[in-house]
Amino acid sequence: MRYVNLDQFFALLLLPVVLFLLGCLYVIVVPLQGRPFFFASERMKTRRQAFSLLKIRTMTPLERSAPVTALGGDQKNRVTPVGRFLRTYRLDELPQIFNVLRGDIRFIGPRPPLRRYVEDFPELYRKVLDRTPPGITGLATVTLHAREERLLARCRTADETDAVYRRRCIPVKARLDLIYRRRRGLGLNLIILWRTFSRLSFPKLPRAQARERTGDVRYALLRPLED
Repeated sequence: MRYVNLDQFFALLLLPVVLFLLGCLYVIVVPLQGRPFFFASERMKTRRQAFSLLKIRTMTPLERSAPVTALGGDQKNRVTPVGRFLRTYRLDELPQIFNVLRGDIRFIGPRPPLRRYVEDFPELYRKVLDRTPPGITGLATVTLHAREERLLARCRTADETDAVYRRRCIPVKARLDLIYRRRRGLGLNLIILWRTFSRLSFPKLPRAQARERTGDVRYALLRPLED
């Protein structure tokens, strides 16, 4: 017998609302940027188990042979105008409720990585993924998202983006993912959810206000890493 976890239960409750929102977005997005509406990206659930992470497409399609890497400044021209709006408010991630229902991910946990990074950092991702299911949002996401976007936006080539992501993003995100694994509980999960929704409500806060909202975790642990 297959048991339904708590995340799947809440996903079922939220499903009618998400389906309604997806229907509204479909009639807006498809006329503006065409099909396909959905985009599936291979991500890793564990070091060995892959799955298709669902999103609303926000970029012009790549050639099938093109390598998939982190999104940097070299790809900013691929983001469509409506895609930019969707990404700002993370509406492109609404389809991931189906991943939660399938048991691929939870609502809160480490963001599922690309296969190439898991293969290149096997020991690191063994620690991150083996005991903590990946999620839609997490401690690393709400703490480092703006910093990561700022770093990658400066990159002008795919190789530079990949190098910066490996050197300056992966180790720090993994550190926070491991902190979440050790300290996760209802209180921390509620803080992460609040931070996630508050960031969606105020995506363009001035720098000083944004620093205030990030809380003590980022500056206690990561201040030496700030630019």
